[in-house]
Amino acid sequence: MGAGKSWWGAHIAEQMGFRFVDLDREVQQVVGKPISQIFEEEGEPAFRRYEQQVLHATASVEDIVVATGGGTPLFDRAMDWMNQHGMTVFLRVPVQVLYRRLRAASLHDRPLLTPPLGKSFYSHLREMLVQRLPIYHQAQLIVDADANQLPHIIQVIHEVHRQL
Repeated sequence: MGAGKSWWGAHIAEQMGFRFVDLDREVQQVVGKPISQIFEEEGEPAFRRYEQQVLHATASVEDIVVATGGGTPLFDRAMDWMNQHGMTVFLRVPVQVLYRRLRAASLHDRPLLTPPLGKSFYSHLREMLVQRLPIYHQAQLIVDADANQLPHIIQVIHEVHRQL
């Protein structure tokens, strides 16, 4: 969360002439509810099921860039599935930058960002990132999320796409 997946995904898709899908927006559209409402009414397991269904539906679409939610790769072996069905990119962002970007975010819109009682937002965010890094590091391309990297990333993706 807060790494800029939607921004990067949209720019990469535009540069490559591909379709762009933001997985969170797509889930909301398919289910007909905001993510916060899905979490409230049905819980995280239901959200993850919807998320996986929408993710798997992207496999039948060619020339597509998908921005997943930050938790997507962690469930139901999704990272393995994504690595088998496309090229995965981990946008590495220091926790200090994520904190700066997310501290102003509405926690209602991002239910997993709410820290447990007695824990600061920063330490909660850092813990989440540390727990997720082993899965994120399974991505096929790891880049520092810096706008100067955009041309390099597009070049690498073009090369990989040509080989497929």
